[in-house]
Parts: sequence; C-alpha cells; structure tokens
Amino acid sequence: MFERVFVFHATVLLDEPYWVFDFTKPNSSPWLHHFKYTVGRYDETRPSMYEAALFENKRNHHVGIDIGAPVGTPIYAFGDGEIFMFQNNAEEGSYGPTLITKHTLSLPSKIGSEEIGEVQTFWVLYGHLSSDVLTMWTAGQSFAEGEVLAYIGNEHENGGWAPHVHVQISRIEPKVCDLPGVVALEDRSQALLDFPDPRLILGPIY
Repeated sequence: MFERVFVFHATVLLDEPYWVFDFTKPNSSPWLHHFKYTVGRYDETRPSMYEAALFENKRNHHVGIDIGAPVGTPIYAFGDGEIFMFQNNAEEGSYGPTLITKHTLSLPSKIGSEEIGEVQTFWVLYGHLSSDVLTMWTAGQSFAEGEVLAYIGNEHENGGWAPHVHVQISRIEPKVCDLPGVVALEDRSQALLDFPDPRLILGPIY
C-alpha cells in the first residue's frame, strides 16, 4: 500500500472519492461507475480496447496514467517547467490536442516517499486535451508549479475517448509531439525504462 504523500502540485484536483479502473479483463458492457473522477492505471495490458488502425492490432499495454474528469477540468503544472511542443494529433484513437512539457527537476526516487532523487531532464505528455491548448502557449514559454496548463477535452476533439487526460513521463526527448501511450507487450520492458511511472509526479493516486 502506498503512503499518500505528494511531492508536487496535483495535476488534477481530485477533491472527492474516485474510481480506479481495472482494464485487464475484456468487458463488453460499459464501465459503469458513479464517480466524478476516475483513474486508469500504468503498466496495464488492456485487451480489446485499442481497435483503431494506429494501434496495429498489437499495441495494448498502457504506459501512462489516465485521469478521467468532466470536460473543461483544469490540468495543473505539477512543477516548474517550459512548453516543449504542442499539436493536434487528430488521427482516430489518438490524443487529439496534445501538450509536451520539459522539466529539469529532482524526481522522487520512489513512489509515496518524500525522498528526492537526482536532478534530471525529462518530458511530460498530456493528451486528450481541449483545443484551447493550441493557442494558450508558445514553445519555450516557462510556467510555474500550480499554473493551469490545459483543460480536459470532449470526445469530439480528443481522439474519440471519454473525457480524461493521459499523463506520460518520457526520459527520451520527443522528436515529434507524440509518444506511444500503449506499446506491444514484447516492448514492455524497454517502454517502462523510457516511460517511468507517472505517479512519480502525480503522487500515489492508487
């Protein structure tokens, strides 16, 4: 069980109880719940979820964390950083409006602890956003911890998904404004090295 210790500012203010999904089992019925907020887990194989062409009928292992919330919910900067790039990934099933930020900070050495590791440079992708993000920022612009970065988009602009933000850390500098949010299972080991657990910045939200 994780200690509920948060080193950084909340990315989404989960100010009431929320539902943590388990997408490892195929489910033909809607995922019903009665919560305003939801969480989709990191390092999780999700059968039968990713059917759009871009997933190549083989990419279904999730390497980010999804936070579900109402359309228009603010997404806050967990720490200081700068705008790296943004674009609309409009392909069916993709991220829709997408933002990548760059940070040079100390990450915690483990989840659920105040212990801080070495200063390092890393990037964070936020996907499934409102299209507002495409005009809110300029590349290279700096922001402070707690500043609003973007807002959660609706399914007509976010790639066709229920409203949520996909949060993904990358140790590898992105060459384009995109990262593989799900990978083939045979690529899992390398992906977990390249894309570490977002709870390092989100806190132990499950």
